Amino acid sequence: MDTRNVDVIIIGAGLTGLTMAFYLKKSGKKVLVIEKADKVGGVIETVSEQGFIYETGPNTGVLSTPELVELFADMEDHCTLETANPKAQKRYILKNGKWHALPAGLVSAVKTPLFSLKDKFRILAEPLRKPGNNPDESIAEMVVRRMGRSFLDYAVDPFISGIYAGNPEKLVTRYALPKLYALEQNYGSFIKGSIKKKGEVKTELEKKATREVFSVKDGLGNLATSIAEKTGMENIVLGALETRVETANTEFTVSYSNSNGTRYQANAPVVVSTIGSYELPALLPFVSENSLKPITCLEYAGVVQVALGYKNWKGSSLDAFGGLVPSKEKRGVLGILFLSAIFTGRAPEKGALLSVFLGGVKNPGTISKSDDEIKALVLKEVEETLFQKTQPDLFRVFRYSKAIPQYEISTGERLDCIKSLEAKYPGLILAGNIRDGIGMADRVKQAKQIAEMLIHSK
Repeated sequence: MDTRNVDVIIIGAGLTGLTMAFYLKKSGKKVLVIEKADKVGGVIETVSEQGFIYETGPNTGVLSTPELVELFADMEDHCTLETANPKAQKRYILKNGKWHALPAGLVSAVKTPLFSLKDKFRILAEPLRKPGNNPDESIAEMVVRRMGRSFLDYAVDPFISGIYAGNPEKLVTRYALPKLYALEQNYGSFIKGSIKKKGEVKTELEKKATREVFSVKDGLGNLATSIAEKTGMENIVLGALETRVETANTEFTVSYSNSNGTRYQANAPVVVSTIGSYELPALLPFVSENSLKPITCLEYAGVVQVALGYKNWKGSSLDAFGGLVPSKEKRGVLGILFLSAIFTGRAPEKGALLSVFLGGVKNPGTISKSDDEIKALVLKEVEETLFQKTQPDLFRVFRYSKAIPQYEISTGERLDCIKSLEAKYPGLILAGNIRDGIGMADRVKQAKQIAEMLIHSK
């Protein structure tokens, strides 16, 4: 059996695994990434077709951490960061069949038709309220307590649909939105905290974390391939089947096979998993399923994503980032991104590229609908809300039954379980989006931090 000996084995070649491998390799560590798919990037994939450039997975990220800024600096000779068109900064919220711009400050929050008069006064008085004392308070409970019900319904609920495809009644604030939770706990108020944070002294790297929406020129797939190329494809195994980890003394052995059934193995003192919670029992046979249960019970939102392209757009002006649909509106979609308005070259000159999202934890049955049913639903929404009546030139459906982990009340037990297993099996690290956040910036930050820890450990 072919055997390799390395310093670190990483399971999964998504953004987390690739970033970690790049920094470990850069520091001189011998690293091996093992991936079951035939490509790098995980759910990140860009397709160019009929004059459209669309994503089959994540469409955008937020430039919100110094680690992400640093990664793009390290990749600048391979791929080009592209930030959103400033003219597309508005976010629309649908109310009673009409789009309204989401308020960007106190003045617009008072003027908007999205919130009730009572809640507008609550928003103005938000700095005067005391911080909550329930660490497991849901996002919905926190928002209603501080800002009011209509703010939950027409700002936070659609925002949560856009990020988690989740239910704010179930997501726990300190896990799902830790920065928002910290604003209240550290400063006593969302508004006071936001103002004080802006005035804090920042490093040059932190100043570059502008919180702008970003992609990569010609698609996010170029970021994944760039990291892989700079890591070295000889350090990445694709198409690995039946991957298993075994432990003995101070070393781990990872075995896997290729499509022909040939078995391979690699040895290392450190193994990092970046895969989904549901895949861990098969990967870690030396850990009982009962011991893994606090991790494997993690709920995921199922999401349907539709790439919709028009070579001649005749609908409403696409002058925004996109539109989000509150649950209260009871429509068929979660939201629509206006990708051709956000980034250049994504559609023909007079055309448009949209990305439509459906499903989520509140609409679990959507993912089992046929392509024809989804098409009828999506085109109905586009016609009724964006007034585009012609058939699209491009229509592609992508289903993800376990798209986004939900950071609900069980999160604390899951995090404790991860710490316990890592303590019991030194050298085993359970990473990925089962902890530390779900966004692209979160994934890069976690990867860089783990890499730094391993680089400086004995």
